[in-house]
This record gives sequence, C-alpha cells and structure tokens, in this order.
Amino acid sequence: MLTKHRGEFLLALGAIFFSASGVIVTVILQYMPAFRVAQFRSVTAVLILGSYVLLTRPHLIKAKKSEIRKLALYGVVGFAFVNFGYLYGIERGVPLGLVLILEFTASIWIVLWIRLVRKQYVANQMWLAVFLSFAGLILVAKVWNGFKFDLIGLTASLLCAFALAAYFLMSEKIGKTREPIATLIFGMGFASIFWLIVLPPWSFPFEVFTTKMNLGGIAEGFMVPGWIMLTAACIFGTVTPYLLVLSGMKILSASTSSVIGMLEPVVAGCFAWIWFGQSWDAIQLLGAATVLTGIYLADRAKSAPLSQ
Repeated sequence: MLTKHRGEFLLALGAIFFSASGVIVTVILQYMPAFRVAQFRSVTAVLILGSYVLLTRPHLIKAKKSEIRKLALYGVVGFAFVNFGYLYGIERGVPLGLVLILEFTASIWIVLWIRLVRKQYVANQMWLAVFLSFAGLILVAKVWNGFKFDLIGLTASLLCAFALAAYFLMSEKIGKTREPIATLIFGMGFASIFWLIVLPPWSFPFEVFTTKMNLGGIAEGFMVPGWIMLTAACIFGTVTPYLLVLSGMKILSASTSSVIGMLEPVVAGCFAWIWFGQSWDAIQLLGAATVLTGIYLADRAKSAPLSQ
C-alpha cells in the first residue's frame, strides 16, 4: 500500500511541476517560436542527464543493437510527436482548452488498447473513471467558448493524443527493465535527434538568451534574462516532472497513470488563476471536482482482479 501511494504521489507531483512550468513557458512563447522551445528543452535535458549518468553510472544507458529501433520509436513518438501535435494545434489557432481535451483522450485509447489488443480485463470502474475525468476536463476548459474548426490543427491535436497514449504504454513496458533516468535519456535523446533534423541548430534564435523577458501577471514589469527562464523551463518543466512521472509509472499501470495525468490541466488552471488572475466559474469548479472523482475511481480500479 505504501508503494502504491508513493506512485500516486510521484505522478501527482509530476503533474504539478508540468502545470507550474506552464507559467514559465507562457512567458517564453512571447519571445521565441514554440517548436524551438520544445527543441531546447529536449536537447538541454539530454545534455544535463546524459552528462550526469556518463560520469556516475554509464552502464545505465547501455543498449543492445536490437533495442535501438524500439527506443528510437519511443523517443520520436512518445516525446517529440506529443510536443509537435500539442504545439502545432495551438499554432493553428485551435483553442488551448480543446487541444488539452483532445490530448487527454489518450486515456480512452489506452484502455481500448488494453481491452481490445492485449485482451486484458479492464474494470468497470476504470471505464467510469476515464469518462468522468474526460467530462470534467471539458467543463474545466469550457471548450464551447471560442471554438474554431481547423482540420489540420484538430488532426495535430489528435495525433498528440495517440502519441501520448503510446508514451504511457511504452513507458510502462520499457520502465520495467530500466531506471527512470535512463528511460528519459533515451526518450529525450531520440526526440532531440528528431528536432535537430526538423529544425537545424544553426538557425536557432540565440539572441533569446540575452533577451529580457517580462514575467507578466502578478509580476508584471519584472524582467528576467532569457537564459534563466529557459533553464527553469528545462529543469522544472522537463527534467523534474518527467523523472517523477516515469518513477511513478514503475509502480502504477499506464491506464491509471494517464488518468492521474489529467490533473495537469486542472492544476494549470489554478496556477493561471493565481499568476494571471484568470478566475474560475462554477462550471469549471464542478469540472475540477469531476476530474478528481475520476482519478480516485481510476486508482481504486487498478486493484480489481483480472479474473473477473
């Protein structure tokens, strides 16, 4: 039971870090393209973690030749494509709330994969948990406000959902034999190769490092150098939350982990409320409560016997 609660705590803490870093990324996106932010976070995370592991425990990142293809697929789909679909959907003008809703349909695809492809039992509580969490996110995001139909943007957002489902399923499998830090290095490493091919490093906007960025919100007018903001986005918005989530997934299943991940947009709304003064109405509060109920049911469903 203590181990189970530890997994829940790690996943919830990871969602909090992802959510809090949204404030940092929101500021950065005013000064550089979204894809370049994703590229910087990925490459920098690999350099930091890779250097540490090479100096301390290099055996962790040894891989057999037969594993390379699987790890490359994991990095490109589970890391690069998730960011690509999410950011491109926003860039095409799809409302952020709708992008998040489509992204977190990943939980639906995961339980369908487990039931239809793996032919494994899925507890009724898990189906209800996914439904409630998804419905709650619709209320939190209020997707009916400012809806814009853009086929390419919506397709990109749905691609993000499939990639996120693959990330959870592949992380669950790879994480059984590797340490979380090694899993992250391989994932970010191959994602970095993808970004460096798509976006040549010699055209990177290096001037952003010395640009003074306005924090906005409750810190309006407070200027911070770009290199500090980017470093914070990498450490607190990438390395830390991914390590927390991958560590939690060594304990909990992919389906449960994906539902707990739905905490992210809810907590992100709380941070936006605090930092930017974006208040919530009764519908959004009801949605947040519905998401939390779904997460509770998903956690209980995990222990349901497979023989039922």
